[in-house]
Amino acid sequence: MAKVRKRKKRRRVSGRRHRKNVPRSVLYGMTFLAFLAFLTLIFFAYHSQEAANPTSADTSQSSQDTTTISFIQTIGESARQIAAQNDLYASVMIAQAILESNSGQSKLSQAPNYNFFGIKGDYKGQSVTMQTWEDDGNGNSYTIDAQFRSYGSLEESLQDYAQFLQKDLYVGVHKSRTASYQDATAALTGTYATDTSYGSKLNQLISEYDLTIYDSW
Repeated sequence: MAKVRKRKKRRRVSGRRHRKNVPRSVLYGMTFLAFLAFLTLIFFAYHSQEAANPTSADTSQSSQDTTTISFIQTIGESARQIAAQNDLYASVMIAQAILESNSGQSKLSQAPNYNFFGIKGDYKGQSVTMQTWEDDGNGNSYTIDAQFRSYGSLEESLQDYAQFLQKDLYVGVHKSRTASYQDATAALTGTYATDTSYGSKLNQLISEYDLTIYDSW
């Protein structure tokens, strides 16, 4: 009689490992940190690209600054000497030249006219007619055709400007009658130019380009 063998039951060992439950607060914290890291990467990538590719406005401003600095270097020493000889602030003279001639880029300031200060009338019989902006005294602008002095050189323009400011109307511009260049620019507002913000524009240019260095002699 055959023996009946009992089959031995094998115990299956479960392959599952017991995982420890991670608290939700830890998961939320890790997710938040990852999100912050992602935002940081985006921020630096954007600003790196912005620095590498300046906007047209930045490029334009940089170009204008370069033009103005070059213009200051061109007229600076002559302005210093002529201003000192005529009791004037060279800083104000240069600032007016920048503002009135757009740093020597205006048609009136270029050859053959060399009028860097927008002085109207004629110079030794020489003049040119051009369109210009005026202010009605209330901040409203309008254009007119006006006759402007025409000079033979930059030096003539600077010298005539200094003589022009010897009129009684501009006595408040002179160094000996003022405490600072701000007094001089204030005296020019409403007299030399109709622009009601003329003085503040000159002050900004003097400060921005450190023009007071030309006031020492």
